[in-house]
Amino acid sequence: MLLLAVKPMMLDLFSGSHMIYLLIVVVLLFGGKKIPELAKGLGKGIREFNDAKDGIKSEIETGMKEKEKIQSQNTSSTPSGNA
Repeated sequence: MLLLAVKPMMLDLFSGSHMIYLLIVVVLLFGGKKIPELAKGLGKGIREFNDAKDGIKSEIETGMKEKEKIQSQNTSSTPSGNA
């Protein structure tokens, strides 16, 4: 029952007028000249995070391929036992 009461509040939390107020507060706190620098730093941080994520993903995929290659070599090199 509480969840039903929370959902409408959450939708109203980020309405258009609230976003405008938030933007005004940010401009007042940081000033017009600092906002592009903050956005640039945020973009750079997101880019570095995505690069690291992609690097880890490629390492995992490479490791999986090497493991499959080793397993297929071990399976094909075992004797059939018909000697």
